[in-house]
Amino acid sequence: MTATETARQPRLGRGDHKTLGLAALGGALEIYDFIIFVFFALTLSQLFFPPEMPEWLRLLQSFGIFVTGYLARPLGGILMAHFADHLGRKRVFSLSILMMALPCLLIGVMPTYADIGYAAPLLLLALRILQGAAVGGEVPSAWTFVAEHAPPGRRGYALGFLQAGLTFGYLLGALTATLLARVFTTEEILAFAWRYPFLLGGVFGVIGVWLRRWLSETPVFLALKDRRETPVAFPLRSVLSDHRRALIPAALLTCVLTSAVVVLVVITPTVMQQRFGMPAGQTFALSSVGIVFLNIGCVLAGLLVDRIGAWRALMIYSLLLPLGIGALYASLVGGWGWTGLAYALAGLSCGVVGVVPSVMVGLFPAAIRVSGISFTYNVAYALWASTTPLALIALMPWSPWVCVGFCAVMGVVGLLTALYFERREVLAFGCEGMPLVCGDK
Repeated sequence: MTATETARQPRLGRGDHKTLGLAALGGALEIYDFIIFVFFALTLSQLFFPPEMPEWLRLLQSFGIFVTGYLARPLGGILMAHFADHLGRKRVFSLSILMMALPCLLIGVMPTYADIGYAAPLLLLALRILQGAAVGGEVPSAWTFVAEHAPPGRRGYALGFLQAGLTFGYLLGALTATLLARVFTTEEILAFAWRYPFLLGGVFGVIGVWLRRWLSETPVFLALKDRRETPVAFPLRSVLSDHRRALIPAALLTCVLTSAVVVLVVITPTVMQQRFGMPAGQTFALSSVGIVFLNIGCVLAGLLVDRIGAWRALMIYSLLLPLGIGALYASLVGGWGWTGLAYALAGLSCGVVGVVPSVMVGLFPAAIRVSGISFTYNVAYALWASTTPLALIALMPWSPWVCVGFCAVMGVVGLLTALYFERREVLAFGCEGMPLVCGDK
């Protein structure tokens, strides 16, 4: 993209900012409902499993229930994407947040192992499956909704801002956990206070549903309705038969995005408590710093996408990912006392989270866009996010550098994917109404 083309990029209008803000805030509230579980994984492992069970096994099973939510994403995502491509993005976009909030509320009032025995973890598992199905429909619908509302030349920023909103849900979870750790003792949290974050999530869900009442359907979907009497009968079948070449880069980049989130948000706070002996309050506070800078990193990454193109931005952030995580773990292992600064740097370096959506929305044409993104994103995310946390937790006693090596491998995957697919024919699928990937170079 030339300097002249950059100067001609349209500004987001008042209506665009309203749409983007509402979408991002609603997404933040939904992601909070999904992620709050991980901040209380240690607490829930004590409440929902037999006390005589070894601590490491209880924690592993608690994480197992957490990652089951990821395994449920493909089914929910595929079904909701089908209706998003048929009935519109807005309807499914609003339904997903309600499906997330109700299980969160029920977790906050359900009995524990001490009350109903093994029925407690089974019930918790069922609620996590419902939450997984909901978030499986949320993210692809959100990406498509925002990308189709944003003007050409500003879609990178819009999607980066949306990702910042979604990751703000992680920050809400971290801040809530930090507040509880400061206000209540460990005994009080185990006795009753652990329920408060989940009850708050139910309230957030109601707010999110109300906020999305003010959103309008995307211009791209309305144009599709005007041009064609009936939508594609089975969008997923069209994806699998006509757009197979787009599935490989979409799946690989989903794994890269997932790895950044898993290491920065899911694994590291637990590792800091278990391996490095940090108190819960300090851990959650440091995690909050990292997530704040992850939010900033997503927006900066989106701006870079608009300037140099999504694939080139992907190359840069694939290189930055292992550098930032490496600095964070060097500070933990060395005990140098600048972990907060290192966590901030790691958050900025995970800006690949804000780049990947810009590539994904350009890989599939509008008629089957939600189904294409949802299938590849949710299947890859489910397989990757359900296995990597358990593997990293299991390998951590072997070496504290496991997460750094893992991110180095994923950075190479992102870089090679960008180099290989940048100019290949697969990009032709995204040129319809999505010049962000195909034309903005």
